[in-house]
Amino acid sequence: MKVCIVGSGLTSLTLAKALVNQNIFVDMFDQKKSILVNKSRTIGISLSNVDFFNNNIINIKKILWKIKKIEIFTDNLKNEKLLKFESNDKEIFSIIKNYKLYDILNKSLKKNKFFSKINSKKFFVLLKDYDLIINTNYFNTITRKYFNRKIIKEYNSIAYTTIIDHKKIENNVATQIFSKLGPIAFLPISDNQTSVVFSIKNDLIKNKNDIIKLIYKYNYKYKILNASKVETFDLKSFNLRSYYYKNILAFGDLLHRIHPLAGQGFNMTIRDIKILTKIINNRFKLGLPLDSSVNQEFEKLSKDRNFIFSNSIDFIHEFFNFERKSKNNFLSKSVRMLGKNQSLNKVFMKIADEGLIF
Repeated sequence: MKVCIVGSGLTSLTLAKALVNQNIFVDMFDQKKSILVNKSRTIGISLSNVDFFNNNIINIKKILWKIKKIEIFTDNLKNEKLLKFESNDKEIFSIIKNYKLYDILNKSLKKNKFFSKINSKKFFVLLKDYDLIINTNYFNTITRKYFNRKIIKEYNSIAYTTIIDHKKIENNVATQIFSKLGPIAFLPISDNQTSVVFSIKNDLIKNKNDIIKLIYKYNYKYKILNASKVETFDLKSFNLRSYYYKNILAFGDLLHRIHPLAGQGFNMTIRDIKILTKIINNRFKLGLPLDSSVNQEFEKLSKDRNFIFSNSIDFIHEFFNFERKSKNNFLSKSVRMLGKNQSLNKVFMKIADEGLIF
């Protein structure tokens, strides 16, 4: 049995590694000879997804930075803590640099006999040779022809990302601040480096250098020495209306994209990989082929939970966006009271770790 993956980004490499680990032949088609990976971008991976990665994809322990606590603040409560999530005996989630994960996956796949990478602009005519085709690429014929119907929300905002160098501290607490300009996250990646993601409305910032000034303003614990080049990307959320066409399956950010405030985008993709690989593994055990029924079952198991989870992240964004515009801090105080409920706090942590389970 042979699978084709169209695209060569982080999602494609992760999925390819998961499949070749099941002794499935994977051809990866890419229209670019090389891909540039943004070195200021980081991703958060929940504890359960780290375990899945280590056990089923590739061991990433050496390139992870473990986070023991998350603290959430809002301008409406000034310096008072809004929420706190922590675990006494283990990390809550981990931060990893995109390019390091890309490199470790890419090197591992190059050595694997079940994997081959094909650079071709004529991949569309070759797809008939595959049992299952998985498309992760926005800009190709497959996407334009079969996967252009989406439920889209434009945030009219830009996410600014950078990495700050600072004096060495015990750096295992992530901070999210819902500022009057938009959410800003400080995500530790070592004792002397922290990734920063600041999401701001399009018309509020005219110069990238202003972002560095704002980072200094909202920073309260780091003695900053330097900041890397500020990178940007437009913010939108969407959910694809149909996950597949015959034996072609859309995957990764092509299925769903969410606001980065909760750091759940790549976690959603890992959960999708869990579902897809389980379906394929069950097919092998029953001696069944890989065909369009795999895609049908995947959509049935993942589409509703992805849609609900995406909308819950959007609800958080809109809640704090409304709260940000309000001069009354009643909503913030109410959230803080709810956060003190230990049972409810554990439910929130479980959802953030494992996603929606039903």
